[in-house]
Formats: sequence, structure tokens, C-alpha cells
Amino acid sequence: MITRRGFFKVLGGGIAGVMSLGGYAFAYEPLARLGIARYRLTPPGWTPGLKLRVVALADIHACEPWMSASRIAAICHRANELEGDVTLLLGDYAAGMNMVTQYVHSSQWSKALATLQAPLGVHAIMGNHDWWEDRTAQKNGGMETFGHRALGDVGIPVYGNRAVRLEKDGRGFWLAGLEDQLALLPGRRWGRTHMLGLDDLEGTLTQVTDDAPVILLAHEPDIFPRVPERVSLTLSGHTHGGQIRFLGRSPIVPSRYGNRYAYGHIVEEGRNIIVSGGLGCSIAPVRFGVPPEIVVIDLG
Repeated sequence: MITRRGFFKVLGGGIAGVMSLGGYAFAYEPLARLGIARYRLTPPGWTPGLKLRVVALADIHACEPWMSASRIAAICHRANELEGDVTLLLGDYAAGMNMVTQYVHSSQWSKALATLQAPLGVHAIMGNHDWWEDRTAQKNGGMETFGHRALGDVGIPVYGNRAVRLEKDGRGFWLAGLEDQLALLPGRRWGRTHMLGLDDLEGTLTQVTDDAPVILLAHEPDIFPRVPERVSLTLSGHTHGGQIRFLGRSPIVPSRYGNRYAYGHIVEEGRNIIVSGGLGCSIAPVRFGVPPEIVVIDLG
């Protein structure tokens, strides 16, 4: 039988372990770690000979002390070192939680993001928190958010149901960016009984006018079952990999599909999606098993 002294020794060790684990999840992993998630693939419909390196950043959630303007700038510096041909921002620049010491103004986080550089430019979409934290946009039922304006002011184009054709070495490809799928909150104050998305997948893809491959930017991955084979690759964020991840699964994922699109490279019926684990935190400043990451994708 375990003695009283032995019991308290085990109990003390357990408490110390829990405190250590909590410190790691609340401080070290969200604040100190930065990983590089690398993928290499040739998706269906990709142009032979087109070699393209994509660098993607998702879910920054700017706030003190978890994601300060100086930390965002440091992440951008690291992203530039990865030498992408094009840099893509996948939404959720706004904080998204109340456990903060200070909010970072859009003029500050956009200035930090303006340090990103790539030969084919830096391109962005919005996320749900960029809409949710803008009461004027909620009241207007659309139009644009302070995030749209902040990125536009520093020269970063934002794609709200818009497609653009780019070229590398004479070979073309399309970037198609969806407006957010969860943009407008329900509530009596807004005159809405349910959540409304502002995404228009069909209208966005009708802007593609040739057979060059398409990269689709969609903040939430839940759109993926509707994405046609015409799209070579879909890129998403939003889930943060669940923020807590054990043995490749997360107990809570902000998706109606659960772990199906929680994280990483998923192939379904020949169609490809890569879901970033993101950089910041939402709801609570906790990460475990899914450290902040920059995504690098080599296509071709």
C-alpha cells in the first residue's frame, strides 16, 4: 500500500507536471516556438515546368503579449528568408480573444505585414475575426472591414471573391480569393437570425478565363467539399490545427467537419487542400502539439 508520504510525493509530482505542462501550453509554445511546415506536390491540372514556391501565413491574431507588432515583423522577416515566389496571407489578423494586455491596432499589424516581400507579390484574404471585430462592417452587412483598409493602405491587395492571373517564367496561374464564409454574425442588433457568409465560390471562379491552374484562398476549410476539380490547390487557415493536438487529432476543431480538415495536406477525390496550423491563438492563448508555423509549399 502507498504511504501517506508516498501519496503526497506522487501528488506533488503530478501537480508539478500539470503546472509544467500548463506553462508550456500557455507560454512557451504560443510565444516562443515558430515552425516551418513544408509541403511538396504536383497537384492535378498543374502546368508542366511551372515551379512555384508559395509562402503562406495564417491566423496572426495580433495582440499583446501573444502576437505583438514586433513579433509579427520578426515572423515576416523569417518568411522573407524562405524565398517564396509569392506570399499569401490567409486571414484573421484581428485579435479574436479577450485574454490580452493590449490590442494591436490595424495600422500597426499592417505596417509589420508590409515588410513581407516576394517577386510575385503579397496577396491576402480576410478571416471571420476580421469581420466579427468590426462593428461597423457588421452593421453594414458587408462592404469592407478595417482589415481590408489597413492592408490596402500598405499596398497589399485583398481578394474578396476575386481572381487574378499571375505569371512565372512565362507560365500563368490564378490566385482566387474568397470572402469569409462566416463573416456576418447573427443577432437582433444586426437584424440577422443566423450567420451569413459573404463567399461566392462560383462567381469567383467564373473570373478564371483560361486553363492555367488555380490556387484558391479560403479562410475556412469547410468550403472544400464544394471546390471543383478545376482548382489545383485550396489553401486555408482558421482551425489553428485545433490549437491542442494529440497523436494527430484535436479534441475541439472550429469546423463542422471536426478533424477532417483540422490540419495539414488532405487529398479527397484527387483534390488537394493544405490547412495551416496558423500563428496566433483565438478564444484562449493556448497551443499544445501544434506550434505556430509558416507554411512553405513547393509546387511543380
